[in-house]
Amino acid sequence: MTPLIAVHDLTKTYVVGEVEVRALRGVSLEVLPGEFVSLTGPSGSGKSTFMHLAGCLDRPTGGSYLMNGRDVSNLGKHELARIRNREIGFVFQGFNLLSRTTALENVELPLLYAGSIPAKERHARAAAALEAVGLGNRLDHHPNQLSGGQQQRVAIARALVNNPVLLLADEPTGNLDTRTSIEVMGIFQSLNARGLTIVLVTHEMEIAEYGTRIVAFRDGRVRSDRPVTNRRNATSELETFAAQADVDALSA
Repeated sequence: MTPLIAVHDLTKTYVVGEVEVRALRGVSLEVLPGEFVSLTGPSGSGKSTFMHLAGCLDRPTGGSYLMNGRDVSNLGKHELARIRNREIGFVFQGFNLLSRTTALENVELPLLYAGSIPAKERHARAAAALEAVGLGNRLDHHPNQLSGGQQQRVAIARALVNNPVLLLADEPTGNLDTRTSIEVMGIFQSLNARGLTIVLVTHEMEIAEYGTRIVAFRDGRVRSDRPVTNRRNATSELETFAAQADVDALSA
């Protein structure tokens, strides 16, 4: 099976004034289609830098990056933009929604950037993506009319609307409470069960355990790479939350 992500001896060095910051120091890593990989590590460990390189948001200083067997390390900016738009979905901690546009319009944005897609098809695909994350009845709501968890669902729908082969999520639960975080991870687990490859950056080990594999970064290098032996199940955890809420309601 051809890896979806295959990096070899990947390095990234930033120059800040007269100081060189070596963010990645020779990372070699493969992600197979259908995996759910959690990247962990302390701040400054290199996990977010790796995410940016994997998402073609930045270029490596050295090493190679093959995506689906194609070397993307040295592609031009227009080809990288095409890959980001059509093959990769992004979910960030801060949601990154446009405040003056509806949920439907926010989800449509990647389709607008792709160009040549009729308005009727854009609307239908965006509505279907929102329906898939449980927001089919919130199409016309603006971000300030949605909870934090609902805003993150809109961001996930936007990431899915172009049917990407890879979903990259950078601290997607960082601004959410415990229950809402579990709901979001439940969406990710459901998407992964349907075959979508997911790479998740998190500093929380509890969140990392919703994946199938944990890769730990430190000082710009991969320090460990292991399967998740006791994977957390968001669906069962939400059922426990609901049962406890019923008990609390009866005893109130």
